Order: sequence, then structure tokens, then C-alpha cells
Amino acid sequence: MPAPPLTPLAAAALHVPAPERALVIECGEGDAVLFLAREFPAARIRGLDSSPAQVKAASDRVGLDPEGRIAFKLGKPRKLPYPDDFFDLIVQLDGYPSPRQATRVLRPNGHLILTRSAPTSIPSSLRHKLKTAGLARRGFTLIRSEPSGDGSFQLMHLNPQDRGLSR
Repeated sequence: MPAPPLTPLAAAALHVPAPERALVIECGEGDAVLFLAREFPAARIRGLDSSPAQVKAASDRVGLDPEGRIAFKLGKPRKLPYPDDFFDLIVQLDGYPSPRQATRVLRPNGHLILTRSAPTSIPSSLRHKLKTAGLARRGFTLIRSEPSGDGSFQLMHLNPQDRGLSR
């Protein structure tokens, strides 16, 4: 029986400080957003998805949230509808954020979690190397990379010294 798709995220979350604000890009129906809200009860968690149906389904799952801790928004990963330096943590499940956008909306010293819910194949390994190289050029440093369940995670840190050079 395969491990749940959130297993890599759960493993990665053990290695990050509690964020004030977190973003899950391409959040689907909100499983990762709800998980982070439980793990970090003082944080405001935002989910972004390019599908109106997914955003509606995710929003419907939240129910009453008088503190506004959890919210979902329709948007594209290549044009994040958030201000500069807004998040302490960005999560991308089974994909890669735009390096430029991730650098823009993440605060200096913020963290990026990339997860894979399935083993990486040879063609996607090359794609993975190219995408992580783009993140490195924008100031992200790999802190930790581990298998977890049937997938894996990478935890990256945004170095404030390198960040300004390629923004």
C-alpha cells in the first residue's frame, strides 16, 4: 500500500521553524494547506490553484474560519498574486515554483519545500536538476533532501545575500 501523498510534506515540516505565513502553490483541494494549518496553529496559510473548481472545493472544506487563518485564491504559479516578501514558507507539491516568483514573495531567510509523492524517474531527474539549478541562481540553498514514504522532499533556504543579486 503506497504512503499518503502528504508523507513527504509531513517529514519536511519537521525541519522548518514555525512560519508566520505560508503558501501552498497548486494546492488542489487543500489537503496540504489544512495539514500545515494543523502543524502550525499560529500561522496564516494560503493556498493557490489555477483551477476554479479546485479553489471552490478547497474553500468549501474550510468552513467557518473567523480568524482568517486559511484562505484559497485562484492564480497562476508564474504570476503569484501576493506582495513581495510576504511568506516565510512556500510549499510546492509534485512541481516546481517559478524561481523568480518564489524569490519575490518569500522573505529573506524563508524556506521552500518541494515534495515528490512518487519515486523520481530518469527523465524527471534531469528536469529536477535544471529546475533546482534555477532556484539556486535565485539564492536558494539546499538544506536537506530525503526520501519519505514513496516519495521525497527537498528543503531549501533563501539566502538574503544572494537573493538581491538576481531578483
